[in-house]
Amino acid sequence: METNKAVWITGTSSGIGRELAIEFARNGELVIATSRNISRIQNFKKELGNKSKNIIPFELDLRDWGAIDNFYSEVSKNYKISTLINNAGLSSFKPAIEDSLEEIKEIIDVNLLGAIYCIKTVLPSMISENKGTIINILSVVTQKIFKNSSVYSASKSGLMAYSKVLREEVRDKNIRVLNVYPGATKTSIWPNQVLEKYSHRMMTPEEVAKIVYQIYSLKTSVVTEEILLRPIQGDL
Repeated sequence: METNKAVWITGTSSGIGRELAIEFARNGELVIATSRNISRIQNFKKELGNKSKNIIPFELDLRDWGAIDNFYSEVSKNYKISTLINNAGLSSFKPAIEDSLEEIKEIIDVNLLGAIYCIKTVLPSMISENKGTIINILSVVTQKIFKNSSVYSASKSGLMAYSKVLREEVRDKNIRVLNVYPGATKTSIWPNQVLEKYSHRMMTPEEVAKIVYQIYSLKTSVVTEEILLRPIQGDL
């Protein structure tokens, strides 16, 4: 069977990931949308109707390297992943002393190790094809210190460092590595009390997704490698 070029986006059940899937599909890209909660993807596909025909949902737990490997082996039978967008993310919004070891492990496993596992999965094919795009949805916490986000900050900063080194290693393979650093965005990752107080001055997931697609779609000799996005009124 002839393979189809596709964009793989992680963490697409809600927030920025959901809007990325919709925006890329709306612009004609075939989207492999993964999440631990596949029913949410299926639900918003129903809401969108025919507009979501380019979105193909898969259930995937990024904490499980074996599951990622099996997923990629299965998907590769019909699709060629030309772009990976690492979007999945968790946070706890607690002081460091209050984070349990289980919470710490889960955040690192999803935000850092899961993203690295996904990159390691697609990289051999991209190197072989001598082309590809990897986009990491990071966070403004890599640029500025925010209390009550120590593990989240560590995970995103770790992925930032990994990606910057990777970028230098694959420049001669025509692989683009883009890091996006959104500031406060109106998503369910925030506690309800924060959303109630500050949502009016947060960016929307739709706005972030549109900018990411614009950057992605610029297929020229110029690469936007690092982009910082903040609400007009600044950080919370």
